[in-house]
Amino acid sequence: MPILTVRHVTTYRYANPVSFSPHRMMFRPRDSHDLRLLDSAVIISPPPARLRWLHDVFGNSIAVAEFETDATELRFESDITIETFGLAGPDYPIEEFARAFPFSYPAEEMADLARTNERHYADPEHKVDAWARQFLQPPFQKEGEPPQTWALLEGMTRHIKETFTYQARDLMGTQTPLETLDLNSGTCRDFALLMMEAARSLGLAARFVSGYLYDPAADGGPDGTLGGGATHAWVQVYLPGAGWVEFDPTNALIGTHSLIRVAVAREPWQAVPLSGEWFGAPADFLGMTVDVTVTSGRQQAADAEAPPPAES
Repeated sequence: MPILTVRHVTTYRYANPVSFSPHRMMFRPRDSHDLRLLDSAVIISPPPARLRWLHDVFGNSIAVAEFETDATELRFESDITIETFGLAGPDYPIEEFARAFPFSYPAEEMADLARTNERHYADPEHKVDAWARQFLQPPFQKEGEPPQTWALLEGMTRHIKETFTYQARDLMGTQTPLETLDLNSGTCRDFALLMMEAARSLGLAARFVSGYLYDPAADGGPDGTLGGGATHAWVQVYLPGAGWVEFDPTNALIGTHSLIRVAVAREPWQAVPLSGEWFGAPADFLGMTVDVTVTSGRQQAADAEAPPPAES
């Protein structure tokens, strides 16, 4: 049951004092059977005139900071400590009827899954369709046997890791699935969106996940994961009997405790970790920095204005 500590600092700098609109933060994970929030603190400078908390339409925990003070620097620090209960190599008990592909979701679940298994991005030449359907055939499936749902999703996850080039990008926004296919490269959020749309093209319910990734290299272990040092993104696919299963195509990881889930959404723009506006001359903006560290073990949390701690 690993304990992980996440420190996420975002700093904006300006040449002259500027004013700020309310800023929306998605830093706080939700407790679940596979993740337990032990400590949470938020430090904001300049201090907000008001900090309020709410749940969005997906049940994600949202903090909204409102400011009255102009400043040349705006800084957000989030410190969380969690205990994870995920398995290193989980075995998902998919219902018998859903093990072979294609299958239909039960009627009682379909109404709630409807928006997550419909296409959201144009594919006029059916490039995403064609790309997704290769995983229904050998070598991803056994010759002469019906396609298997798990082999399809595992093959898609590993294929993205093995054949696409990861390129970190600080700019906001996400490439469309067609752009990622044409470029054969992208960030973790681009890969997550491609896999999400590919799964949806096959009738599978999928949603976007934003959070953090634990890289053992941060504690002196082997280096082999991509997306550390920043927020991370991956995808969940709904499988009857197993529920929402996590697939990280950037690192070919499936359902591991290294993935720290903060937010789930239907589209990437609904799971942006931090958003807001500033008001001043365009030349005032000097840039921003983001620093994320995820380490094992518990660290002393700083005093901060924060919601009540999770129950022990």
